[in-house]
Amino acid sequence: MNIKTWALLTLVVLALAVTSIGIVQAKSEDSVIVYSSRKEHLIKPLFESFTKDTGIKVMYLTGKGGALIERLKLEGKNTKADMFMTVDAGNLWYAATQGLFQAVQTQTLESNIPSHLRDPKGLWTGLSVRARTIVYSTERVNPTDLSTYKNLADAKWAGRLCLRTSKKIYTKSLVASMIYHQGKNKAGDIISGWVNNLAATPNAKDSHIMNAIVSGQCDVGLVNTYYFGRLIAKNPNVPLKLFWANQDTTGVHVNVSGAGVTKYATNTKGAIRLLEWLSSAKAQAIYASLNKEYPANQNVASDDVVSSWGSFKQDKMNLAQTGVLQADAVKLMQIKGYR
Repeated sequence: MNIKTWALLTLVVLALAVTSIGIVQAKSEDSVIVYSSRKEHLIKPLFESFTKDTGIKVMYLTGKGGALIERLKLEGKNTKADMFMTVDAGNLWYAATQGLFQAVQTQTLESNIPSHLRDPKGLWTGLSVRARTIVYSTERVNPTDLSTYKNLADAKWAGRLCLRTSKKIYTKSLVASMIYHQGKNKAGDIISGWVNNLAATPNAKDSHIMNAIVSGQCDVGLVNTYYFGRLIAKNPNVPLKLFWANQDTTGVHVNVSGAGVTKYATNTKGAIRLLEWLSSAKAQAIYASLNKEYPANQNVASDDVVSSWGSFKQDKMNLAQTGVLQADAVKLMQIKGYR
């Protein structure tokens, strides 16, 4: 180990120790500690409402999902976290494969959250839904020309398609769903068509895709719906619309933000109570209003703005498959030249 590596590891350990000391001092039997990759403004209102309803305090630590997973692995049995929250089922699946969650299967969760949005073994639960679908220019695209993800591989879209980079988890999960439904060969054909039709190098962010369409660089793209919601909140007259893909076949690919109770939680009872509360109608309404996402609880109405985009049939593939097939998705995109 060289000096630079030793110094870096020392700083990491010290940083973890300092943060953990703060949590230890603050924690009590009536509190739950959450590690979250969701930003503070998206979780704080939920935790405050939970505390008001139950008297149980929630302390939280936010950070990048990958870093928090590594922290949980490093802390092991000594972790102070009772719950881990993150985005994308692929990330939740990965955390589960690392042994970070314990199984939680309750009547409340099974009643509130559809089975395709939950881990089959109860290791994690989806709490909000985002659809990854087609966005198009209302100035240059007739929506009758749109239909499926596969259709975007057609030659008529040559030089007109913008996509997000293959490195992003959202892209990996979408391609994993295509492999699940169509097999590797057909999914590979679609990816080849997409690559051939690209108007530009894949973008780092969904917002960049929409900006590219508005600027005329391309005409269609694939985005998570809440990014579209953020854009129209700033510019209600932007000449873009969403189109629901695969309505006559598998349905729109959806994904989740979600959470699981950690394997070494010291307040398992409180964490389960929080998880169940987050699936309730009250919490789901808050979720829906904060980030233009869809409630995972199908009995809760979407935000008015989100509802104005219209209803759609969603893909009912169990989202654990996005993790199971993630390595195949990455390999397939590499083979087909999707960067």
